[in-house]
Amino acid sequence: MKNIWKILLAIGGFIAGLLVLSSKQDGSKKEFKKKVKDNKKKIDEVKSKTSKVQEEKKQTKAKIKKTSSSIKKTKGKVKSTKNAKAKVESFEKKYRNKK
Repeated sequence: MKNIWKILLAIGGFIAGLLVLSSKQDGSKKEFKKKVKDNKKKIDEVKSKTSKVQEEKKQTKAKIKKTSSSIKKTKGKVKSTKNAKAKVESFEKKYRNKK
């Protein structure tokens, strides 16, 4: 009779140990799944922010193209002052320095 109780007690202890181990693993699995969900949410947030930044980048590139083209147009319309500067220098050499 004592042997039977010892065997039953050992079997019960073994089953209790398995239950304890399985409950610990379930807890770690739940934590892992929770962390995975949190990471997915963070990834989605980052993706949405990057898409917004990409759109802003496209808009700024378009603005840069527009302003650079307008700058080219205005530079094309500007006349060279090289001849005028040369005339001023020759005038100064002829008349201003001979006092």
